[in-house]
Amino acid sequence: MIRDPFGDPVAGNPMEAARRGARPAPIKRFYKQASAGERAGAFALMLDGKPAKTSAKNPLVLPSRALAEAVAAEWAGQGAHIDPASMPLTRLAHAAIDGVAGGAQAVAAEIERYAGSDLLLYRATEPEDLVAAQAKHWDPVLAWAGEVFGARFTLAQGVKHVAQPEAAIHAIRVEIARYASLFQLAALVSLTHISGSALLALALGRGRLSPDEAWAAAHVDEDWNIQRWGADAEAMARRAARRLEFIAAARMLELL
Repeated sequence: MIRDPFGDPVAGNPMEAARRGARPAPIKRFYKQASAGERAGAFALMLDGKPAKTSAKNPLVLPSRALAEAVAAEWAGQGAHIDPASMPLTRLAHAAIDGVAGGAQAVAAEIERYAGSDLLLYRATEPEDLVAAQAKHWDPVLAWAGEVFGARFTLAQGVKHVAQPEAAIHAIRVEIARYASLFQLAALVSLTHISGSALLALALGRGRLSPDEAWAAAHVDEDWNIQRWGADAEAMARRAARRLEFIAAARMLELL
């Protein structure tokens, strides 16, 4: 059974660990110092000078010093108790090592499935301001995907599923294959899940969009509803937590 960094079981999707909220019971800090150390050509999280392990007892080894230092900073920044919600890079690293390592092909296929019914492909027919907002944020990404990947998709109105050309899906499959490391795949699938769009995740991964631009594009409909009906405090708290995970996944790609 895959568990998250704090011992809770993760059922089904191996990336669920990257999106978990804070654990109700506080975890007392059990170390004094956290740092990144080089081990056999890779980089490990060190707690009080000892290499840390994941909940599945795998070495917590990162492929770049920058990422290891960022993970160590999350641990060093904890107070008397550990707050898992403030450690998104750590959770994502654990998910990569304990989850993606045993199912990389399935994770890649899941990203591909998102592309087949991507958020950017399903358009509103009214009101005009929502239609315009979707076009403003989404059309440039679709045009870019056509130019860079040769992936040309069919737009749909409403929520009725529209099958996409196999050539477009194949082009996305080829692009996903560029993300060869477990950590790249973990970050990419997290971005895809949170945004509801493989195309936004891939555009961010290529540097076509900044994290803020990708986040705004992913929330066109939600932002339109907020402008019209107002914001719900609980929903906004959940959104803030999702954004923390989203920015962490984007940062992981950058640090790799």
